[in-house]
Amino acid sequence: MNTATIDNQLADMRGKAMKLESEVQKVIVGQDKAIRLMNIAIFARGHVLLEGGVGVGKTTLLQAITRGIGGAYERIEGTVDLMPNDLIYDTYLGEDGRPQIDEGPLLRSGEDLSVFFFNEINRARPQVHALMLRVMAERHINAFKKEYRFPHMLVFADRNQVEKNETFEIPAAARDRFMMEIAIDIPDDPAIRKSLIFNTKFQHTEKLTQAVESDILQHDQLNDFSDVLQDHIKSSDVIEDYALNLWTATQDPSKFDIELDSVDVERLIQAGASPRGMGMLLKAARVHAWLMDRDSLYPEDIHAVFHEIIAHRLAFNSMYESRRTLLARELSTKILDQVHVPQKA
Repeated sequence: MNTATIDNQLADMRGKAMKLESEVQKVIVGQDKAIRLMNIAIFARGHVLLEGGVGVGKTTLLQAITRGIGGAYERIEGTVDLMPNDLIYDTYLGEDGRPQIDEGPLLRSGEDLSVFFFNEINRARPQVHALMLRVMAERHINAFKKEYRFPHMLVFADRNQVEKNETFEIPAAARDRFMMEIAIDIPDDPAIRKSLIFNTKFQHTEKLTQAVESDILQHDQLNDFSDVLQDHIKSSDVIEDYALNLWTATQDPSKFDIELDSVDVERLIQAGASPRGMGMLLKAARVHAWLMDRDSLYPEDIHAVFHEIIAHRLAFNSMYESRRTLLARELSTKILDQVHVPQKA
């Protein structure tokens, strides 16, 4: 494609991306930041962990997004007795009383699968995590004597962060497979909180999501467009050096004189961000620059996605793991404060 064609494509898709956000915001209130981050993940083609309590609207949000981008939506519930095969097939008794087998939630939509939601993934056993992570990476699986492919699938998963019994925490290497961890919090705004509990429209999820315009995007075109977008957004040597300094700070915060209250920073980090994680950081930052209608990276593009991409990748020494969520937020904030920001990109 020539330059003019690419520019037109980028502008057209940016308009559709912004429309997707506005449509989802009509039914999901008080979550504008989360919606923007999920939009970035969609165009960066990255899987997402969702952080948030019960009943904050994660399922409704994902159904609304799926309606806007097209394709099929599937989900599975994490339970202690869930087995890997439960992702692959469903078993039941037919009308004749004989056992029947159907394609399970991962397979039934085939290549049309757009969004797969794994609810409370940490309640499932590590064997289930292993299968899910392999499918996320390879986007195909063999079952029923044939190959199933999921070229357009994005996986969204949340964790039960309240109950500790019968849960299996996702190890650092598995968390690294997810591009982002995005917080879905209860809004602070009193007017929004009042609307959520008194406005009856929020009590009918299916009817609510039907208000979102369907097929704003074509889910089976996003992979190719993502490649075009990534090639279009340029970075300078200054920005690349800045990103390298941020990476070093995740591995050894003391090099940048970073201090945290009641923490020995030199003993805090077991492992910093991975090369894959930093690659995902720059990939998401390019999408943010595009959404801001720019064709080159600025430091603020990196800042906009830094915590959500880096925090869940940090592996802390065992004495600090119980405080992971708070420390990761504090550390990522201090890194952005302490690492020198270039004035000219």
